[in-house]
Amino acid sequence: MANGQDWWRGSVTYQIYPRSFMDSDGDGIGNLRGITRRLEHVAALGVDAIWLSPVFPSPMADMGYDVSDYRGIDPVFGTMEDFDAMLDTAHGLGLKVIIDQVLSHASDQHPHFVESRQSRDNPKADWFV
Repeated sequence: MANGQDWWRGSVTYQIYPRSFMDSDGDGIGNLRGITRRLEHVAALGVDAIWLSPVFPSPMADMGYDVSDYRGIDPVFGTMEDFDAMLDTAHGLGLKVIIDQVLSHASDQHPHFVESRQSRDNPKADWFV
C-alpha cells in the first residue's frame, strides 16, 4: 500500500452497506456495532480500507442516501459513540475508513433544503434545483 496522501493508490477497499452487513441487536437491520464485531474478519481478508455507505440521519426515502444531517448518526444504525468505537477498532486493525458523504443527495428535510424552498430570493434559494 502507498503511504502518505496517495495511500489509496493500489489499496484494496471493502465497501460496507451497514443496513445489511451485520445486525447486532436482532431487529433485522445492520448497524455500527455489528460492523465493529466483524472488522477483525474484514481486516483478515487483507483489505486496506473500508468504505462505509451512509449512516447519517435520514428519513430513509432513498435507503439512507437522502441525508438530513451530515453531522450525526441515524438511530437505526446506532449512536455517535458506536461510530467512534467502530472507527477506533478499524484503526486499531490498521484499516482506513472512508465515509460516503453523498453531498449531492440531501434530503428534503435537510435544513438547507428547507431554507432553499422558503422563497426565491433567500440566500440558499439557488442551492437546489
